Amino acid sequence: MSLKVYLSGEIHTDWREPIIQGAQGLDVTFNSPVTDHEASDDCGVAILGAEDNKYWHDHKSAMVNAIRTRKGIQDADVVVVRFGEKYKQWNAAFDAGFAAALGKSLIVLNPPEHQHALKEVHAAALAVAEEPAQVVQVLRYVLTGQLPA
Repeated sequence: MSLKVYLSGEIHTDWREPIIQGAQGLDVTFNSPVTDHEASDDCGVAILGAEDNKYWHDHKSAMVNAIRTRKGIQDADVVVVRFGEKYKQWNAAFDAGFAAALGKSLIVLNPPEHQHALKEVHAAALAVAEEPAQVVQVLRYVLTGQLPA
């Protein structure tokens, strides 16, 4: 068995790296949004032209980024959505809902203090993790049936 995993959510920390490194040796292919924050924020105007109004600047980028995100989620077997500590990631909530609506296996990753605020998102998830290592353990168990040592 192999898995295609889309790593969605906040792009301000390196939370994806421990998951990718921890899954070495497993038959997993990872995909994610563009994690260069400046490129993600400015892709719309860089490609489609400048905007005087910040709303349209952001809107263009959100739409261009959505092409990648939708394709990544649609192609994935498992979607991991990370809600970080510092920023409110409304896009992560959308990604979780989109993945759930498509019937994708959803793993939510967030710090414990977000448990109550994310209760509806958690209700759509098949696993809720607090650490990237737990995501790796879920993937390992799914692929091999092995429990953590």
